Amino acid sequence: MLTESRHILLVEDDDAIAEMVAVHLAKDGFAVTRAKDAAEALRLFGGARPIDLVLLDLMLPGMDGTELLQRLRRTSYVPVLIVSARDSDVDKALGLGFGADDYLAKPFSLVELSARVKAALRRATTYAHPQQSEAEEVLRAGELTLDPVRLSVSKNGSELKLTAKELLILKLLMANPKRAFSKEQIYRAVWQDEYFGDENAIQVHMSRLREKIEDDPSAPRYIKTVWGIGYKLGEL
Repeated sequence: MLTESRHILLVEDDDAIAEMVAVHLAKDGFAVTRAKDAAEALRLFGGARPIDLVLLDLMLPGMDGTELLQRLRRTSYVPVLIVSARDSDVDKALGLGFGADDYLAKPFSLVELSARVKAALRRATTYAHPQQSEAEEVLRAGELTLDPVRLSVSKNGSELKLTAKELLILKLLMANPKRAFSKEQIYRAVWQDEYFGDENAIQVHMSRLREKIEDDPSAPRYIKTVWGIGYKLGEL
């Protein structure tokens, strides 16, 4: 069962919202631990009980949620789902750009929250325990090498630090070098979830991936934009 033994850290300073979310997720079988601020969240995250997913509000007393997210990302790829009243495109882009896995604006549906939590945990489980053959072919494009067994990417022999989703996006394109993918197709393949029509997630991840693999991100060679369709691997 997906929810069995799953431990969620809820970082939320609003007592009413925290209680509502904790009760709902508990009914779904999750164990929920609450932190009222970033300092308490960091202490709990470093505790004895592992955290499987973080639900993070951005507007926290003291250190804000964005800084907390950056600190978590220095040492962990734990799934982080931002739940915030700050719902502008800029806020969403920043949150996703700093390493959040998803972004849900307040007010939100508890049913949708549960669905997104479960989807994020499914993706994390798939990434942590890939069902891949040891003989799966290493992918190469130009100076890039992607090892699908070790889940690593290198350029000219130097390993690149990609997030899980950045690596999976690149793998999708490198494994299908002649195919153009729409944003919806990329989302479904990488996020393994229904496409909610929010293009920010794809655009932010593509931008950050280009910054890491391209010599000149403003004139990309590896990830080409196919206008009116989406993206494809460049002809190298």
